[in-house]
Amino acid sequence: MSMPPPGDHYPHHGHQPPYQGPPPMMYGGQPQWEEPEPEPRGSTVLRSVLILAAVAGVVTVVAGLLMMLSAPAQYGLADGRTELPVRAQPEAGQPMFQAAPTVPPPLPEIKPAPPMQPSTPTRLVIKKLNVNSPIKSVGLAKDGTIEVPPVSNPNLTGWYRHGSTAGQAGPAIMLGHKDTRTQSAVFSRLHELRNGDQIEVKRQDGTVAVFTVGGVEQADKKTFPTSRVYGPQDNAQLHLITCGGTYNRATGHYTDNVIVYATLTSSHRATKTS
Repeated sequence: MSMPPPGDHYPHHGHQPPYQGPPPMMYGGQPQWEEPEPEPRGSTVLRSVLILAAVAGVVTVVAGLLMMLSAPAQYGLADGRTELPVRAQPEAGQPMFQAAPTVPPPLPEIKPAPPMQPSTPTRLVIKKLNVNSPIKSVGLAKDGTIEVPPVSNPNLTGWYRHGSTAGQAGPAIMLGHKDTRTQSAVFSRLHELRNGDQIEVKRQDGTVAVFTVGGVEQADKKTFPTSRVYGPQDNAQLHLITCGGTYNRATGHYTDNVIVYATLTSSHRATKTS
């Protein structure tokens, strides 16, 4: 079954028309040029001195850079860093996961757990972000995009009911607002998650599916990674999606999406305190 494109407030991979700005300003008439007055001799000498000083400054800076590059350890530039593999999630403060749209979702270092039987998700808990959100099932809007949770409840998470349930083999898709016109919403801090962080999903059958984050991606809505987000997976995954990037007041939407990729790594029976 082909996966539907997400709604406007979330993943959007359709092409948007290019910006139609105002035409360039046209100025009539021919340019009027005036014959410049000859400069005094003193000004010419001063200009030559300033040019020579500027050239000398540039030469000094270039020489200093070459010295630093030839002996980086002496200048604190050799910190032993190596390039991260594509599937690894950098630490906080470093760029988010980025890869071609066809690359599989990033996996956590911990071994995935076997998939669970299907069961409707009821609550999403992300302790690191102080998220404790009820889950509402959502389907398709009339235009074929995924419905979004009602903005009247900013703490509500939407689960795409035509996909996998949380813990079932394949990607379980959940969406939440970043903010509303008056306040922040359930996924306002989603971008803070990193590789190794945990997410819990309480299920209707009395179990709790525990997912471990493998990576966080910020993707332009024009090039949304549909295959990575919605494509079939052998293990059980949870993909959380919200808005990101810059808010475009002309369109009323954000330019990007923030996507969290997490994999089922354990499960347990729900308790009164869990």
